[in-house]
Amino acid sequence: MLDVRDITVSFSSDSAGSVVVLDGVSLRVQPSEIVGLLGPSGSGKSTLLRVVAGLHRPDSGHVWLDGRDVTDVPTHRRGVGMVFQDEQLFPHRSVAQNIEFGLRMAGQPQAQRHRRVAEVLALVGLEGVRRRPVTNLSGGERKRVALARSLAPDPRVLLLDEPLTGLDRVLHDRLVVDLTSILRAADTTALLVTHDRDEAAAIADRIVEIADLS
Repeated sequence: MLDVRDITVSFSSDSAGSVVVLDGVSLRVQPSEIVGLLGPSGSGKSTLLRVVAGLHRPDSGHVWLDGRDVTDVPTHRRGVGMVFQDEQLFPHRSVAQNIEFGLRMAGQPQAQRHRRVAEVLALVGLEGVRRRPVTNLSGGERKRVALARSLAPDPRVLLLDEPLTGLDRVLHDRLVVDLTSILRAADTTALLVTHDRDEAAAIADRIVEIADLS
């Protein structure tokens, strides 16, 4: 379970001094639950994901995962996966090399890594592109590879930051269905940031407005 407690984050601004982005935000996500986090641009949605992932330390408050305070735990030891808006794939690596990167960093044996890569490629419907350079993929395929890479280490919580941005409407709507199926099949606990209420309603078990969390 993810338990975010009283998170406050502020940034310095030359024109406005200190700007509070998150003010005492609390949120709980139950095991296997998918929560959609909505809010206007600049409301702190992505900042909250970065706090949960350990990419940004809050001014105050705590992040708990499965009953453990991980506020001071480094990102790579939290057991959290993240899908970025722009995928952030390694352009010089193949699909399989991108997906197994986290597994390699965790010291998993090669045979185990290869099995897991095959599993998540099947899960996201990309069995035939294992050796293909990611630079040769379509936009939708890149989104799937980014999702597969985040799911490969079997994270305790998956964070998705506008994961379907930049796609045409037909492809977007198809991937909404596919993403929902993939997250359900993987029994994933997830926090989805989006500005699209219809997208959140289709994917999430519950929708939360970030303005209501303070």
